[in-house]
Amino acid sequence: MSPRDSARLEAIRSNNVLKFVAEYVELCNPASVYVSASTPKDLEFVRDAAVADGEEFRLSISGHTAHFESYYDQGRDREHTQILVPGGANLGPGIRTGDRLERIKEMRSLLNGIMAGRRMFVSFYCLGPIGSVFSIPCVQLTDSSYVVHSENILYRQGYEEFLRQGAAAKPFKFVHSEGELDERKTCKNLDKRRIYIDLDGETVYSVNTQYGGNSIGLKKLALRLAIVRASKEGWLTEHMLVMGVNGPGGRRTYFTGAFPSMCGKTSTAMLEGERIVGDDIAYLRRVDGCVRAVNVEKGVFGIIQGINPKDDSLQWKVLHSPGEVILSNVLVTRDGDIFWDGSGVRPPPAGKNYSGDWWPGKKDEKGKEIPVSHLNARFTVSLDLFSNLDPVIDDPAGVEVGAIVYGGRDSDTCVPVEESLGWDHGIVTFGACLESETTAATLGKEGVREFNPMSNLDFLSIPVGRYVEDNIGFGQGLERLPKIFGVNYFLRNKEGKFLNDKTDKRVWFKWMELRTHDDVGVIEAPTGRMPLYPDLRRLFSDVLGREYTLEAYEEQFMLRVAERLAKLDRVERTFMGMNHVPVRLYEIIGEQRARLLDVRSRHGDYVKPSQMS
Repeated sequence: MSPRDSARLEAIRSNNVLKFVAEYVELCNPASVYVSASTPKDLEFVRDAAVADGEEFRLSISGHTAHFESYYDQGRDREHTQILVPGGANLGPGIRTGDRLERIKEMRSLLNGIMAGRRMFVSFYCLGPIGSVFSIPCVQLTDSSYVVHSENILYRQGYEEFLRQGAAAKPFKFVHSEGELDERKTCKNLDKRRIYIDLDGETVYSVNTQYGGNSIGLKKLALRLAIVRASKEGWLTEHMLVMGVNGPGGRRTYFTGAFPSMCGKTSTAMLEGERIVGDDIAYLRRVDGCVRAVNVEKGVFGIIQGINPKDDSLQWKVLHSPGEVILSNVLVTRDGDIFWDGSGVRPPPAGKNYSGDWWPGKKDEKGKEIPVSHLNARFTVSLDLFSNLDPVIDDPAGVEVGAIVYGGRDSDTCVPVEESLGWDHGIVTFGACLESETTAATLGKEGVREFNPMSNLDFLSIPVGRYVEDNIGFGQGLERLPKIFGVNYFLRNKEGKFLNDKTDKRVWFKWMELRTHDDVGVIEAPTGRMPLYPDLRRLFSDVLGREYTLEAYEEQFMLRVAERLAKLDRVERTFMGMNHVPVRLYEIIGEQRARLLDVRSRHGDYVKPSQMS
């Protein structure tokens, strides 16, 4: 370590940080250590290093680079991602845990000497706005210039925050190594891929992986640490977007929204005509009688599949304009142009992607045809490049939340948009009871219906029952409670055809904004409050310039009683296998079941909106 780098560390005046860095420099044994002080020169050094190291390569558009991961390192590795707990501790079903002492011993063995001959980067960040009650400082150690480059785009620089907090800083800590790389600069030892989250030490370990969800520690891995801290301190860490929806007379209402990966979360945050604050992770606190929220990040690690100029004009423009953008696992031509599935642009006859040299019809070793780009291909970009960025993004006070939205991938049960009957009802029936069909964002089989409370199950580090209880209790005593809504973009008819267009969500959010201020009426259904047809017809005309027929309305907003009851039964059985589940959850499920059985006795299993009004 050079005198300059040593001086940068010592200036922080935190024995906690110094000891952490020294311990893993000694263990990982890098050839050199680069300490970032978050200066423009440091950021430039990392950008250049990512290309020089061969982890990224430049594309035809100025500032754009591409990055490939191993063919088999394309999603979150659930099996080898574990929450570290004392021996014998059990966080309940759905949460993978490992014995803390054994797993740390294993990780230290994997990290021993792993950076020999390489450079270690020491970087500092801040989760949430600088100088805020929401702020959490972070220190990252990694040998991957791609990981540092990604985090420099996605997170606020935090060196000055460490200087400000000094010895009082309570940082999250991260250690990552991509391990041995092949000639394509992708991980070789995926059988030794491990991602461990040490709750007691508030430290994340990740090794032998490059995929961002496994290696960019401040993202979903830090989410686990923050959930524990939030539960102890009485606030919430949620897998949520934050956005401003424009209403009548210049009004702007701020929404948070929880959606599993590949379920429309980023496209929702980027809705045309609205304002984005964040697309993925939010901290929520009770402040002066209301709920306030911040975007933990300052960038987007978004799924690129399906982005096209018609449906995603804001993202399309950024992806085709000069600026700092990393594209991972897309198709790249010899000329440095890129292509991805669902873009509406015909791909070239050849190029390179995550499988190496690619051509139409190429198959993998199992005989499966390899698409142009991976279903989970990503783009990494700062929100500063988006024209619809809300300037409140860095406000230390955050934004007041007027509405909370929950949505998943659901082909046959829930209506496109629905308001809850109250806080507890919304938290339980839209949040805690959320189910979603699996996607390519997770390794494993797609299309399987999974229980996923608040779309956060993959990231929970406390028992599910306790997490639900935290959410229910969070609303108690607030003077201005956000309204809670459920949305479903993926409803299909019996022939398998989608009943919603991709752009329909613009109407659903305009309706929710009006409902937040009680500007439109509703149908009181057994499961929540549904829109009236005349209001939606007007909004479809005003927002999308499209006719919205009564036939479409009645098919979309039909109450599917049998499916709703089956869902309640599935979810209730799941909760019965858990500990610490609040009694209030069972009460709300029971009340909703009784309402559904009552409407079934009068109208049957499929009830049109007109029969409920």
